[in-house]
Amino acid sequence: MQLALLHSLSLSRLVFAGIFLMTSDALLRAGLIALSGLTDVVDGWIARHARLTTRLGAIIDPVADRGFAVTAILALLLDGFLTPLQVCLLLLRDVATAVGFVVVRVVPTLRPVEVKARMLGKATTTVQTLTLLSALVLPVLVRPLVAIAGVLAVAAVVDYTNAMWRARARV
Repeated sequence: MQLALLHSLSLSRLVFAGIFLMTSDALLRAGLIALSGLTDVVDGWIARHARLTTRLGAIIDPVADRGFAVTAILALLLDGFLTPLQVCLLLLRDVATAVGFVVVRVVPTLRPVEVKARMLGKATTTVQTLTLLSALVLPVLVRPLVAIAGVLAVAAVVDYTNAMWRARARV
């Protein structure tokens, strides 16, 4: 029952992404971004503190997170709130981690490595979320936040790569 709640919280972000696409109201979109971030924090906190982390949850959560984020980023691009360069910088970490995940699953010596969330990845997600909110309610902050997100994305990719190689050496 508790796992169903956690998975529902994660999957709700995909529902929020659909609603995000169906509205152009900036405040509703900002609310959906905030709600998406809140459900991410809450389901992660519950999973860790109630010791309910599962492999399925470890797949559902990032897919739902990235599903919402990519949907929102692309919608804001199409609506003129973000430039193509800003979108590339915001999606840098997402593309790199998706490629990394595929590599870990395809390369036989890397398959035993468990891919876990890292602090720099969480920081990148936080700045990415603040950037999306700013695009809707405080556009003057978009440029500096995108720059910070880009730097954090590069650092996160390096951090994830190092962590993966260290974990591989232990397996």
